[in-house]
Amino acid sequence: MEEKNKFGVPQAIILAGIVIAAAILLSGWKGEITKTENRAESRKDITVEPVTPKDHILGDLSSAKVAIIEFSDTECPFCKLFHPTLHKIVTDYKGEVVWVYRHFPIEQLHKKAFKESEATECAAELGGNSAFWSYLDKIFERTPSNDGLDPAELPKIAGEIGLDIPKFNSCLSGGKHKNFVEEQFKDGVKAGVSGTPSSVLINLKSGKKIFLEGAQSYESVKGAVEQIKKQN
Repeated sequence: MEEKNKFGVPQAIILAGIVIAAAILLSGWKGEITKTENRAESRKDITVEPVTPKDHILGDLSSAKVAIIEFSDTECPFCKLFHPTLHKIVTDYKGEVVWVYRHFPIEQLHKKAFKESEATECAAELGGNSAFWSYLDKIFERTPSNDGLDPAELPKIAGEIGLDIPKFNSCLSGGKHKNFVEEQFKDGVKAGVSGTPSSVLINLKSGKKIFLEGAQSYESVKGAVEQIKKQN
């Protein structure tokens, strides 16, 4: 019988997570992925699921030229740092860029992140895409990162953004969105994610892709956007 951890992640994904965690720890985990030089890579082998309406999208996909698919972990301190950068990119590009958020909770480093990912999906179930983004913003505002968020805050955040708390608690305790989070984690593994945050920038006309690693600066992300826009 296939072994699973308490969240039901298949054995292959557990192994992938261990490999990721080991690579990070062996590097000394001194913040290497937070360097702000433009580490954009144009690769032909980037495999990522296409953007669909089931994704959580910030911005107007119908008018956008570029999609930024971010793989993120809610307890990752660098993801917390990067979150407002992508908000600013979407705002400043005024419809040209959309942000697609996908879950990549590395449980070997952040044991609370998987359940927090499920919590954002419960928010989306009860309040739609806008509730997802409001809830996600609140988590990143509130958590000190590295498993510092008290789980008791999860229903409180739901109430703060106007969701029905009993329905939220029922959704979260029932694990309704566990499989969806796992699927997105697998997608990140296929895309070559080895740490968070990691982003895949896609030219929505040509389909060409750039891989961007780490909590890059606003200037680096903007440079990557301009680079992929030209790849027709």
